[in-house]
Amino acid sequence: MQRITKDKAAYSMSCRNAPVAAVQPGETVVVETEDCYSGRLKTPRDRFTSDMWNTVNPATGPLAIAGIYTGQVLGVRIEDIATRDYAVMCVEHNSGALGAFIEGVETTILPIRNQALVINKKVQIPIRPMIGVIGTAPRRKAMLNGTPGEHGGNMDCNVITRGCTVYLPVQTPGALLMLGDIHALMGDGEVCICAAEVAGEITLTPHIVRRRLPTPCVETASDLHFIASAKSLDTCERRVLAKAIRFLTGVVGIQANNAARLMSLVGDLRVCQVVDPLKTMRFTLPKIALADFDMRAIRGFE
Repeated sequence: MQRITKDKAAYSMSCRNAPVAAVQPGETVVVETEDCYSGRLKTPRDRFTSDMWNTVNPATGPLAIAGIYTGQVLGVRIEDIATRDYAVMCVEHNSGALGAFIEGVETTILPIRNQALVINKKVQIPIRPMIGVIGTAPRRKAMLNGTPGEHGGNMDCNVITRGCTVYLPVQTPGALLMLGDIHALMGDGEVCICAAEVAGEITLTPHIVRRRLPTPCVETASDLHFIASAKSLDTCERRVLAKAIRFLTGVVGIQANNAARLMSLVGDLRVCQVVDPLKTMRFTLPKIALADFDMRAIRGFE
């Protein structure tokens, strides 16, 4: 099994990034990742400084997926996510949605013991490792890893966890997949600008998707999650709902009025994060509502 080490990382997603490895569809690989601070915050005495903005969110890769071409969709099955034994959080005045309430700059080290995040002696919260940054190379302009977009990137969507499949657009030959920014735990919104930031390793299997599918999108055991990012939540909402209804009408074949009713009855519109240069939302649609649709065809198992 290939292992891609975390020193093979970059800070932007670009079609000009040279691949660090070639991966066959169906091949399972292990990808090591550094935390979002590039490993520079290790103790409560360490502080995030303005010069660190150039080295946030390193993403390992890019991985060139053999035989995948522009215009196709890349499916990435997340087989497992392992973390180190501590997480880092750094909060700062005027940073994040809660920045006005935060005093100064404070770094906190949170131990991870028995698969739980130790907040204090009385409070331990089970971890749920997720991937904050995952994406493919944009067609033209490079995108910093801290920014989400139609290519994926820093979506901070907490359903991107073990057992899910992430669907991403292919805008350059090989797709050039990059990923990193593992969180041991994160609530929707990531409102204080960070989560439980950890280094770790991700075991994944890529495949080529055989059906049209709006991207970025995440499939879990029970749901499909359509994702969009924009400067405002209003624009974000319009974009993500458009993706969902176009999937229902164009791929599943449901008439538009029926699709709209279905979305209003069983769909959930949620905020992923509000702290990045663009905000991110997801629309969650239970797969039970698509009982007549063959999800195997989407995953490429024809």
